[in-house]
Amino acid sequence: MIPSWPPGPRLLGPLLAELRAARGWSQQRLAAELCAASGVPTLTRHEVSRWERQLRLPGDFWSAWLATVLGVPGELLAGAAASSRRLGVTPVAVDPAGSRARLALLTLAHRWAADPGGGTLAGPFTGPATPPVPGPATGDGYGPARAAGPVRGHPADGASLATLRRWDDLLGGGDLAGLGARRLRRSVRGYRRAGPAGRRRMLPSLAESAQLAGWLAADAGDLTGGLVAYRLALRAAVAAGEPPLAGHVLGSASHLLSDAGDAAGALVLARIGYAASRATASPGLRALLLHRVALAAALGGRRRAAGEALAGADRAGPPEPGREPQWLYWLDAAELAAMTGRTLVALGRAAAAVPLLTPVVTAPGRPRRSAVYGGWLARAHLGLGAEPEACAVAGEALLDAVRSGSPRAVGQLTEFRRGLARRPPGPATRGYARLLAATRPYLPSRHPWRPSPPVSCEARRDGGTTGAGPNR
Repeated sequence: MIPSWPPGPRLLGPLLAELRAARGWSQQRLAAELCAASGVPTLTRHEVSRWERQLRLPGDFWSAWLATVLGVPGELLAGAAASSRRLGVTPVAVDPAGSRARLALLTLAHRWAADPGGGTLAGPFTGPATPPVPGPATGDGYGPARAAGPVRGHPADGASLATLRRWDDLLGGGDLAGLGARRLRRSVRGYRRAGPAGRRRMLPSLAESAQLAGWLAADAGDLTGGLVAYRLALRAAVAAGEPPLAGHVLGSASHLLSDAGDAAGALVLARIGYAASRATASPGLRALLLHRVALAAALGGRRRAAGEALAGADRAGPPEPGREPQWLYWLDAAELAAMTGRTLVALGRAAAAVPLLTPVVTAPGRPRRSAVYGGWLARAHLGLGAEPEACAVAGEALLDAVRSGSPRAVGQLTEFRRGLARRPPGPATRGYARLLAATRPYLPSRHPWRPSPPVSCEARRDGGTTGAGPNR
């Protein structure tokens, strides 16, 4: 005899399983219904299984859609979730990857895909906030964070957008993310103070500032700050009627999610970015966006999709001088070849990847690029069983990571170290271990951002501007 459920509060996992079974749905069917209702196609039956097995709890976003799809009051699910937390059956769901910012950007991307003209994205920028400004603990030398704007008097605060982009060729986000955030804050203030015509003219610059701030925050290890800035960049680019720039924003955000281990979300953003902007994109941008698709697909185990995207990128051809946007100045044939090599490593095709990655890794003058691709090249050599070559490349990449101050570069080397730990120790591995121990105190780590009030771009009707508010 099956015992009846005791009176009192229900636990969320069994309740979800019971409600699903009452409709005759499988976990796959429930996941499909949630994806269709929410417009976010990244949920799988595995996540539903984790909820039902009490391995994790759904956040506010999915809890609301669960109540809608299952036809029950939201209070019922909220009470069951509270009981699960109170009884210690499952920990409170805290997603360190910034799940709310991720879902907000995915939702916005889907809205743009459904309405390429941007009508549904129209309106004042009241939601996205600029990335937080680093505080005294960052050691960046710029002094305390100021919610009202940049630290006055520092010569770097007047750097132009083009100058910051050039600095990004040499330095990592650990050094530049604060400057990018403050420059974006200035752009937001200027937008808020301008009239309707002025705001329209400023939209492209605002979008570029937000894209660069997101890129720098991502390189500094601030996932949430990067996603928030990319969301603002997407809205501004669409409102400005700049589909190529909007596609580039989603491509950058896809790269961020790929680095964070979210291959499914990265693939969604990359595909939307390419599909919505390819008609007006330059050859170089089309190739870049297809490489974003290829990497996300490879990391997610979708070999066929990755191969098709690589073939499409090859057909798009190299960047064409005079046809590429100025913010794509850094892209060249060598960079595209290295991107192909990186994806081939993810696909397990190390032999084909080595000759594509080596020229970029050994080229002088770009330490962050050498460090990032060096981590991939080291993994390729390791996949071929060449531990001495792998350790030599990884050692140079360690030094380049120190020179550039890029936490993202350190992430790739962490993946290499995990692979190396599975190999028998030898002279090369022991030498790399000694070098790693010596450089560890100097390696850049995740940027300890200090929160600051968000900035709204909404202009008041009386001609003034709104104050900062908790709009995200």
